[in-house]
Amino acid sequence: MSAVLLEYPAKHVALLRINRPDALNALNAEVREIINTTLPMLDQDPEIRCVVLAGSEKAFAAGADIKERSTMSAVDVMKMSTTRGIAAFSKPLIAAVNGFALGGGCEYAMQCDIIIANDKARFSQPEVKLGLVPGAGGTQRLPRAVGKYNAMYMVLTGRLVNASDALRMGLVCEVVLGNCDARAIEIAIEIAALPPLTTRLIKEAVNAGSDMSLDAALRLETRAHQLAFATDDVREGIAAFIEKRPGQFYGR
Repeated sequence: MSAVLLEYPAKHVALLRINRPDALNALNAEVREIINTTLPMLDQDPEIRCVVLAGSEKAFAAGADIKERSTMSAVDVMKMSTTRGIAAFSKPLIAAVNGFALGGGCEYAMQCDIIIANDKARFSQPEVKLGLVPGAGGTQRLPRAVGKYNAMYMVLTGRLVNASDALRMGLVCEVVLGNCDARAIEIAIEIAALPPLTTRLIKEAVNAGSDMSLDAALRLETRAHQLAFATDDVREGIAAFIEKRPGQFYGR
């Protein structure tokens, strides 16, 4: 069976499920390669407006496959697939984190736009315990998400952070009891019902603006706001508001 499963749980929604439960969904070369090839395909599919990235009941992803890495040289690591397929995805992407999100698993989740966790979720960047430096955003995305001191606490100790503390830090958006897949899909359905070109413009503005000065980022936001007025969906959204009915959006 494939190490990553592709499901379509609702109209305009896709779900990518990491499927190595016996290895707690450790991120081996096959997982990285499938994600990096499937997400660009979904990006080009006009029927897909939002994607959920999930794992299993016990683990979203328990980091890199250490057995696979144990025989790799520095050159081998340089040649292996990166996680850029997630970061480059232009549509809204939601991480559904049940159980462990460790190392690369935490970094995969952080490359998504929204993180929903269950009450059993545990996050960490344990690379330091192996003499390693986080390699997919642990030293860069994590401080931007939770602040310098919370990030330093995680990357310098490698300790586990539970779901409630991750919520307090701002690493996750919601914590739900039991399996959180259904809640992530519910939010994906909500987003998928909105104007798809607009959600992409919003995601681009937020991500690109985070590394700009405030003045430059505000100019980017203004251009995105103006560009949205070129879409038919804006006309529909305004008409639906005035007529007090749900909007029907087609990405035009």
